[in-house]
Amino acid sequence: MLSENIKALRKSKGLSQEELAIKLNVVRQTISKWEQGLSVPDSDMLIALSEALETSASTLLGETVTESKVDDIKMLSEKLEIINLQLARRKTTRRKILHGLLISLCIVIGILAAALFVCKSPYLGWNYHDPETAIVGVAFHAFEWLFVRLAPIVLIGAIVGIFLTRKKA
Repeated sequence: MLSENIKALRKSKGLSQEELAIKLNVVRQTISKWEQGLSVPDSDMLIALSEALETSASTLLGETVTESKVDDIKMLSEKLEIINLQLARRKTTRRKILHGLLISLCIVIGILAAALFVCKSPYLGWNYHDPETAIVGVAFHAFEWLFVRLAPIVLIGAIVGIFLTRKKA
């Protein structure tokens, strides 16, 4: 069974006996003897052989190559399915988080706009002659100036983002 597996795996990898021999630092005749069942590799060489053929040592020793390929494909497809499910969950979670953040941003912009409306732009009547309150007045004026110009753009972007990240039916 070892001899058949070595030959089948070597051929499935598209390697000649000579190419495999070069990978393992042995002569071609050694590979030929293994494939004919006239000799067997020692444990160190078996490990090197399994690495060169990109398979497990247990596959070389006992499992039939054709059966293991079917099992490997099933196992790989199951692992890929699990990975795809994990990625889908991660994507859904990220979408929900982004959706919540965009809604929160709209609420914060609304609260700040309401607060500025209720305050009726106090910076216009601010006393700039007092050095301690002048700095606060300038900072408040800069904030309101930026807010009035940027908030509508950010709000529109957030509303579009909310529609784009909503759960699709």
